[in-house]
Order: sequence, then C-alpha cells, then structure tokens
Amino acid sequence: MTHPLLTVLKEARACSACASFLPLGPKPLLAADPESRILIIGQAPGKATHVAGIPWQDRSGDTLRKWLGVSREQFYDPKLVALVPTGFCYPGTGTTGDLPPRPECAPLWHPRILPELRQVQLTIYLGSYAFARNMGDRYPNLTAAAADFAELLPKRIVLPHPSPRNGMWASQRPWFAGELIPALQSRVLEIIAR
Repeated sequence: MTHPLLTVLKEARACSACASFLPLGPKPLLAADPESRILIIGQAPGKATHVAGIPWQDRSGDTLRKWLGVSREQFYDPKLVALVPTGFCYPGTGTTGDLPPRPECAPLWHPRILPELRQVQLTIYLGSYAFARNMGDRYPNLTAAAADFAELLPKRIVLPHPSPRNGMWASQRPWFAGELIPALQSRVLEIIAR
C-alpha cells in the first residue's frame, strides 16, 4: 500500500493552482519521505533552482548546507531532509529580488504534507516568509526568533535566508556564527547519527 505522503507529493508536484501568476510556469520543487528527520520550510525556489529543477541548487543552498554541516548527499537524501517550502514554484522577480511565495501554496499543501512527516525531529524555518507564516505570532521579528535558538532547540529553529544578500545581517550579529550555527550543527549531527 502506498504511503499517504507519497500520494500527496505526487499531487503536489503536478500542481498548477497558481500557474497564471508564475512567469516561468509551474514546476513545484519539494522533497520529502515518510522517514524524513529534518524538515526545512524555506521561502520559494529561485530562478536558478527552477531552471535546474533541484531545490537549493544555488549559492544560497551552498551556504545552507554549510550552516547545517551536511554534505550534498545528506542534504538531498529525503529520508534525512524534507524540503517543503512556503511556495513550491519560482514566483518571479521584483524590484528588490524574488517575489514572495505565492499565497495559495502553503495553505493548499502544508496541511496535507506536514502531518505525514511523523519522524521529523527538527524543523527549520528559513527566511522571513517561512518565519512569518509559522512563528510570526510568537516573536516580533525573525532576528528575535533566531536569537532565541537555545529555547527553540532541540525541536525547531529560525534562520535568516542564506542568500548572499543576508551576509550583512549575519556579520552584525556575532552570536549567529559563534553560537547559533554550532548549536544547529550539533543538533543536526545528533539526528544524522541516529
């Protein structure tokens, strides 16, 4: 019998609910498995990842893997890492970067996908849109949530988007590289080792 998650993933990958709003058309990028142990809820694929057809196949993905302390093989193993962004398709580009994730996506798919990820031991909310949707009622802003990593771990953590544009954000907060990243890597290593 097929696991319900696999059925939902197949449907999600065929989704065209907001096709008329997408400049490059629908191409849902997500990965998950009933055994996934780490869940990353990001924002939406960028243009490079849309073209490649692989989530996080860009410089932001390189930074994210470095933050997590995982190899490409580990990152792309859905039995280890589930990649379920706030928006599954590239939303297009605005004046200051990529547009926000389409508002239809998360309400349509997250309630069907996330409950099936029963082995998840760590959820990472990555970027301002993922933060706002999932933790925005608890913290005044992403920085406050990220700074509270010791309270949120071991089950969840909030991180800025790993875009090169956010390098300044991290450099202005020494605790990010000095405390948060080591704590995150320690937790990820603990999960991988099991």
